[in-house]
Amino acid sequence: MNQPDFQPIKVVALAGGVGGARLADGLAKVLPPEDLTIIVNTGDDFEHFGLFICPDIDTVCYTLAGLVNPVTGWGRRDETWTVLEAVSLLGGPTWFHLGDQDLGLHLERTRRRLSGQPLSRIVQHFCQVLGIRPRILPMTDDFTPTWVYTIQGEMPFQEYFVRRQCQPVVTGFCFQGADQASPAPGVLEAIHQADLVVFCPSNPWVSLDPILSIPGIRSAVASRPVVAVSPIIGGQTVKGPAGKMFTELGIPPSAAAVAHHYTGLLSGFVIDQMDSELVSEIQPLGVQTFVTDVIMKTPLDRARLSKEVIDFGIQIIH
Repeated sequence: MNQPDFQPIKVVALAGGVGGARLADGLAKVLPPEDLTIIVNTGDDFEHFGLFICPDIDTVCYTLAGLVNPVTGWGRRDETWTVLEAVSLLGGPTWFHLGDQDLGLHLERTRRRLSGQPLSRIVQHFCQVLGIRPRILPMTDDFTPTWVYTIQGEMPFQEYFVRRQCQPVVTGFCFQGADQASPAPGVLEAIHQADLVVFCPSNPWVSLDPILSIPGIRSAVASRPVVAVSPIIGGQTVKGPAGKMFTELGIPPSAAAVAHHYTGLLSGFVIDQMDSELVSEIQPLGVQTFVTDVIMKTPLDRARLSKEVIDFGIQIIH
């Protein structure tokens, strides 16, 4: 068990994407597993080859299990591609890369879903098998796919993100069916019992907004102290299209823009030292700021940043 050098604190982290998975992994390194719950975006879930695929959940799980590809930040390490090569030979679609080990997980998840098991129960089982001790919860057991509105028309998120490599100019987003969905079992309870909610450095538009769009989650989060870590550093994202999205929606990308995006939810905001001049712009929002090195190049970086986030959150609480 991890032995933190700060007082016990129950943390709920909202996560999606590679940046979210890396901070979630850092939190798992510095918190006892019973004190950490990670609520993961499922808006980018989709069906491919008849399989139900959950990219963000899988990235978080692979990362915490030590199985993730360290180069890409997603997929499995030491992956092989025999099946995809056979699909390519037969003229099938290969735009979404599914490795052989990864396919095994998708096959079993799809089998379980077709037998009637909810996603949350499937995730719980996979975590047990993979030795993941913190609780990982999908935001909902319902299917609420993210659609991206672009100047080339509306399209499912994976069509925009992977197949078209984020090239179409974005005009907006839709979380289909989210207003009729329910939080997955345990989600609201975890938030209400949390001493601190952490917004991981995930894309605000398509990683965290889908979570907050599920009825009951935003209001529950708003009742707790919330610390967010900026995914934008020096006007750019470390990974992903968040900065591009801000620009195309007419908002200059910056850490301050992220703070404004979460207006009414944040108690504290962690920004990179490169953006220290933005403190004066963020504090009038009623948000305390903490400046540090936000980039997580190594597992030690993840643990260091996570400890700083928790220490900052404890200061805010008290």
